[in-house]
Amino acid sequence: MNAANVEALRIAIRETSDRGIISASKWAAELLTGLSVSLKTSAIRNAPRRLGPMMSPSTSTASIPRSKSPPPEPPEPYFRNLPPTDLISPAQLKEGAGMPGYSSSDRGSATEGSSAAKSFGYLDVPITQDEMDAYTSARRFFDSREFHRVVYTLRDYKSAQSRFLSLYSEYLAAEKQALNAFYKRDAARKHNPGPLNESLLKLLEAIGVTDDPFLLFLKGILLHRVLRRAEALECLIRSINIYPWNWSAWLQLSACLEDQEESCLAPYKYIGIQKHLPAHVMTRIFAIRFIIELNSPGETELKNVEALLRLFPGSLYLMTQKALVYYHQRDFESAEKLYDEIRRRDPFRIDDIDVLSNILYLMEKKTKLSKLAHEFLALDKDRPEICCIVGNHYSLRQEHEKAIKYFRRAVQLDRTFLSAWTLMGHEYIEIKNAQAAIEAYRRAIDVNKKDYRGWYGLGQAYELLNMHNYALHYYQRGAALRPYDVRMWQAMGMCYQDLNRPHEAISCFKRALLGSDARETTLNMKIAGLHELLEERAEAAAYHRRCVEISVSEGRPIAEYVKSCMYTARYHLVWGGGNLKLAREYLERVAASNVEESATALEYLRKMRLGGH
Repeated sequence: MNAANVEALRIAIRETSDRGIISASKWAAELLTGLSVSLKTSAIRNAPRRLGPMMSPSTSTASIPRSKSPPPEPPEPYFRNLPPTDLISPAQLKEGAGMPGYSSSDRGSATEGSSAAKSFGYLDVPITQDEMDAYTSARRFFDSREFHRVVYTLRDYKSAQSRFLSLYSEYLAAEKQALNAFYKRDAARKHNPGPLNESLLKLLEAIGVTDDPFLLFLKGILLHRVLRRAEALECLIRSINIYPWNWSAWLQLSACLEDQEESCLAPYKYIGIQKHLPAHVMTRIFAIRFIIELNSPGETELKNVEALLRLFPGSLYLMTQKALVYYHQRDFESAEKLYDEIRRRDPFRIDDIDVLSNILYLMEKKTKLSKLAHEFLALDKDRPEICCIVGNHYSLRQEHEKAIKYFRRAVQLDRTFLSAWTLMGHEYIEIKNAQAAIEAYRRAIDVNKKDYRGWYGLGQAYELLNMHNYALHYYQRGAALRPYDVRMWQAMGMCYQDLNRPHEAISCFKRALLGSDARETTLNMKIAGLHELLEERAEAAAYHRRCVEISVSEGRPIAEYVKSCMYTARYHLVWGGGNLKLAREYLERVAASNVEESATALEYLRKMRLGGH
């Protein structure tokens, strides 16, 4: 870590903000404030001298001559002249180590990416004083969401920065019109799964061929919208390699990746697109986020986010990512404690706060969830995250209609808010409205095909309709995304069982056992019952015996495992198992209790004595 790295991050805040990419600017600012005090102090003391003023509307223009003569050639944008900005190397993150210093040997491909960046002219047209004034006005119009005025104001200017803001504004204006038209087509909405923006191809043509990283980012968005996914990936990867600090480009890259196999970004693997990304701290942050988005983070992701937190100890974003890792590992207590710390540091942070409500819901902490809902509802009722908190609050109180109302409000505020669609589907399942649940889950899948919850929810909805073949298909899609999730395999096993396919059901239940609790008996009982159905008595007895052993070691009441005792004893006494000692032990255990089967156990023991056993 050195002064240039910190300065690059500061420049990123301004570069993204000047272009109206507010979410990326906000994200970079939050990351900057998360740096340790010693690193920021060192960066200020050792900050490199600028080679010239940034040519942006925020720059002072007192030194620019106002004569009629042609203006002098402007200096290159400052971020072109920065040294490589890899804050931490992949090798160090692989070991989970921090980055106390900066070594040129760790630059990897970032050095090459930086050199490549220097060969591109981001501002290939000189910016005049007149254009800078126009851009300042246009930028204020953009802040006021007057997008058509932005386009009109910048219509005659051709610098990359002006072209980006103009085209980006035109895109946002067209999106707004498409969304308004979409909401007016209520009756035919089922035939229109999303807003139809008819301006996308025209905007793509207007961008043309470019090497500007921000125009490439916008081109990637447009290509993704018109389903030219491979081209979108190429544009976004080029944009990221030229300028890695644009977090919005990384998010769009994530949206372009449809499955885990294509983009396996686990820290120890460099396949798929990984080899095309720069050796940069942003790549590591993105890798963690992407694995979390697939709902499959493990100890590796936990180790890597902790390494990043040593660089950015005050980063609330990275602390949230760590909490999400705990959440997906079902370590709810650790996730809750981390969220409590995040709220202590910034009680007004709304990003990802809906996950805390999910945690409190699963832990059945009604009082704390109610308090959270009231606090944030008073703060801002028009954020989808807060609507989800209130929805979870009502759901935990079994007020499902009110919960649905707030989840629907969340998707009206942001139709791409995945969590709200999924939770709405869950509520419809609770009130047995399978058709409405199917619609909600399908919308969730439209938003993100990588999220297993939509596929799993569709399986549940079709199972509710007794359409087991359909349910099985969707459970299989969910299992492909969550191969170690017990619920997926158990649900598939139940479908096969209902379809009278016991062999496949047994295979699924056995697969579920691999990831289940060692003290779990329900799956063993299901497998034993299916073997009984197939008259595979030895296998059935083996699983019944396992149930007995687990139950005895846990000190459970005999009523929970008496049937397993009786079946195992009968197998060894009647069906040729031959282990009479084990049979006697189980029968005596049953006979000594007051369960219904005790009389049968006494009868078997009497027969054993008569037979000399």
